[in-house]
Parts: sequence; structure tokens; C-alpha cells
Amino acid sequence: QVQLMESGGGLVQPGGSLRLSCAASGVIFSIHRGGWHRQAPGKQRELVAFITGDNNTEYYADSVKGRFTISRDNAKNTIYLQMNSLKPEDTAVYYCNIDYTRPYWGQGTQVTVSS
Repeated sequence: QVQLMESGGGLVQPGGSLRLSCAASGVIFSIHRGGWHRQAPGKQRELVAFITGDNNTEYYADSVKGRFTISRDNAKNTIYLQMNSLKPEDTAVYYCNIDYTRPYWGQGTQVTVSS
């Protein structure tokens, strides 16, 4: 059974940083593409970043380039999203996902950027 468990969300002031974690069970991140999406209130879910399993290619949405970094720890079967220089418009529920036999999703973690 595939399970993804996110953690690390919270309330942060503009300009601050957070690191999200997503631990997987039942599937191996290092051989599948894993990534982060987010959904703000009243908006569609959007892709934030992903990292491929084969050659570690990284992709970032234009809105987060230069501020967010995705990474993977194969020993812990976990992917991370380091978020720096956070803006109020980054406020959303962040979801981890993995492309396996089908896309699997975590339950989401709330990130709120506010002063």
C-alpha cells in the first residue's frame, strides 16, 4: 500500500523559510518522479516542483524559481521542499505526490505566509 506523509507546514512571516518533508512507504522515490503541488483557496491545484527518479532532473514553476528547492534523501525515502523568501501568495495547502502505477497523493500540509 502506497502512503505519502507530509510534514513541516506552518505559519511564517513574509521573507521567512520553511522545509516540507514527504516520507513514502510502499513505493521508492528514487525510481519514480516525485513532486509538490499546492492549492490556494478558490484556485486550482498547481505544480510547484518535481524531481525525476532516473537522472534527478528538477523542474520548478516560474513563480518559485530561485526561492524553492526540491531534494531527495534515498536512504530515508523522503523528498523535501525547501522554501525560502516566502511570500503571502505562497499560502496554500501543499501536497506531495509520486507518479507510480498512478499518481499518489499525500494528505496535504498547510503553509500560511502572513505578518
